[in-house]
Amino acid sequence: MTPFRILCFAVVLLWFAGIAAQAEPTVRIGSLRYGTLSWELDVIAHHGLAEKHGVRIDALELASVPAAQLALQASRIDVILSDWLWVSRQRAASADLTFVPFSSATGSLVAGTASTVRTVPDLAGQRLGIAGSSIDKSWLVLQLYARSRFGFDIEKNVDKSFGAPPLLNEELEAKHLDAVLTYWPFAAKLEARGMPAVLTIGDALEGLGLTRDLPLTGYVFSESWAAENRAALEGFLAASREAKTILDQSDAEWERIAVLTGARDALELTKLRDAYRQGIPRHWTAEEINAAARLYRLLAEIGGSALVGPSRELAPGTFLAEMNF
Repeated sequence: MTPFRILCFAVVLLWFAGIAAQAEPTVRIGSLRYGTLSWELDVIAHHGLAEKHGVRIDALELASVPAAQLALQASRIDVILSDWLWVSRQRAASADLTFVPFSSATGSLVAGTASTVRTVPDLAGQRLGIAGSSIDKSWLVLQLYARSRFGFDIEKNVDKSFGAPPLLNEELEAKHLDAVLTYWPFAAKLEARGMPAVLTIGDALEGLGLTRDLPLTGYVFSESWAAENRAALEGFLAASREAKTILDQSDAEWERIAVLTGARDALELTKLRDAYRQGIPRHWTAEEINAAARLYRLLAEIGGSALVGPSRELAPGTFLAEMNF
């Protein structure tokens, strides 16, 4: 074959490849740089799971959850991670967003190494750092649990401060705080440094008579987009499930993504791995959906309109129907 024919053949192959790429269903997903979703996306890319399930994934790195929410609402991306409380609030305001579970991993209350806090009532008069804002769902759940289990008004009886999880970890290590209520990856890192977990939010949910492994975080997208792009969504969710299976079964995979997790050492990585695995949703049935509705009512009672907007009931359609989980 002459060089000219080889060149023509290569051009034709590239042309066909371009057509195939254009025809491939695509999901544009917003991901935080150091979030757990980025770990899964890396596993999907490394093992070619998107191609295996007939979908193309375009990931857009975003700075924060609010930035992701705005990008989704502006149709810059198709899918983000968020919680079903936000989805319900948006639906109550006539949006058509819906939710598929991603993780049931929850935050924890962690005490400092020099702290005397070993139970929730021990927080009285202590310095408590809280990740997020005053309407963070973990903080609201802790308040509900303290009131229900101990008759303890934690909101009025602690010296509380709100902040970003990395800063709270530093403050706890420096003994400027007695305990922190923080997101699970940061709690896992504190535990790896010898700081005891006093209570997980899963424990608190169970103490409130709810399902302890209730998925709170999930993939969020427009219901109309899902109907128009069913093949893309199903392919993406299948790739995500397979990535979870790999992370659930392979310790070697965790060694491979160790840098992404920010783990300082092997113990931190093990804590992160175990917490992630515990949070993999194993089932999503009417029991979990009913538990979510009950939790929503409890949170609406304590968080008010600042948390849920005008609706005190979980909005119909918050959870995607007719989708294999």
